Order: sequence, then C-alpha cells, then structure tokens
Amino acid sequence: MLDARDTVFANHRIDPLKPVPYHVQVYQAIEQIIGASMRPGDQLPGEPRLCELFGVSRTVIRQALDQLLRDGLILRVMGKGTFVAEPKIPEGLVGSVSGFHEDMVAKGYTPVSRVLLQQRVKPTVKVARNLEISASTDVIELRRVRYVNGIPIQLVSNYLPYASCPSVLDADLTHRSLYGHMREKYGLEIARGKRIIEAVLANEEESGLLEVPIGAPLLVVDSVSFLADGTPIEYYHAVHRSDRARFEIEVARSRP
Repeated sequence: MLDARDTVFANHRIDPLKPVPYHVQVYQAIEQIIGASMRPGDQLPGEPRLCELFGVSRTVIRQALDQLLRDGLILRVMGKGTFVAEPKIPEGLVGSVSGFHEDMVAKGYTPVSRVLLQQRVKPTVKVARNLEISASTDVIELRRVRYVNGIPIQLVSNYLPYASCPSVLDADLTHRSLYGHMREKYGLEIARGKRIIEAVLANEEESGLLEVPIGAPLLVVDSVSFLADGTPIEYYHAVHRSDRARFEIEVARSRP
C-alpha cells in the first residue's frame, strides 16, 4: 500500500518509449517533485523504495541521486537517509568588492559572525607578501565563522596592517561589517580586489567549525583588497561550504 509521499513518486514512473535516458527521467521527476511538493529537510524514500516506485534499477536511481546531490538539490546524511537540501545562498564576493556582511544584507539575509581570533601579530611570509609589507610590520589577524540564518557558511581569516586601522583590534564585529568599520573610522574604501578560487576537502578543524563531514568539498577564496591608490589594505583566506553557498559573477564584454 502506498502512502501519500510514495504516491507522488509513483505517479512519475519512467516512460520506456521516451528517448531520454532513465536516470535523466528519474532526475527530472524528483526535481519536479521537490519543487512542487517538498520542503527543505523533507526525507526522500530510500533507494530500494525508489527502485520500486520508478520501476528501474538501483544503478539508475544512484545516477539520478548523484546528479541531484551535485546540483545541490538533496543531501545525504550518513545512517539517516537522503533529504531535500536548503537552497544555496548566492554570494557576489568574487565579482565585487563588497564584504560578506554587506553582500548578505543586500540580499536580505541576516549575517552573524563568531569571532575566534582578534589579535595583533607579526605576519607570515604569505601575509607579508600579499600585503607588500616587511616581516616586522604588525598586522591584525581576525578569524571568524560567518553564519547566515543560523547556518555556518564561511570560515575566514582577515589580515590588515595594524597601523592603517588599529581600532579593528577591539571592534565588535559580531553583527557589523569589517569594511563598514574601516570606511567609517578611517575613510578606507576598497577599490578593487584580486581573488583566486580553488576547491579543497574539509580538514578536521573546518569540519567542526562549518559543521560538515571531514572530506566534504569546500570552496576557498584567497583575496587581496586594494585602495584606490593601489595600496594593499587587506588579505583574506575564506573557506566556504559548497553545499550552502554559490558564487555569482557578473561579466561584461570589454571594449577594444
């Protein structure tokens, strides 16, 4: 006997005469069901049950689920099952000079930061090179977990020359923008940035702070921010949950 949830899936059986691979049909059916009648956190039937409901093999079901997982529509929880994923939060950080806080507020979210480190230190070789300062120049190291709607999205370490904005060392940035503080206190305005993106796997520390499994895919952004006169004012290393965030980039054709 079918329950209400199973009936929804059973009504989307595969059409063997349709010139579309079975796993694509299953993908399209589940995508439609999620959009029409399921909410984030709702559980999908298990793989054996999906095989029965769609009338296909387990290989076909796994192909469809793997693609749904890659597209961020579902998530798998070890020992519990497969669930509808929360929509990804779009970030414009790669294609703009706005900070995370300002970018999220502009999109209607409420960002909150948990400060892990806020200290005056000597720069590492990498930090000194990116900020174009000597190894003896003090910097402010700011390390935070950034939350959106209560979900940890980003783990970021910022480095700024101490002499340029010393009050950042004591600023309360739990609910406030770092860039906003720099602008209001010192008139420092980020004019441009250079950013590099790469994919990594979560280590033990990142797993704990971002609440993802060890080895989960993450997106890393390394960035140097510059003032209008070309002076590097900030270097940051940000690790983003790839299952909860996506980057938006706006491009335009350059004129000759």
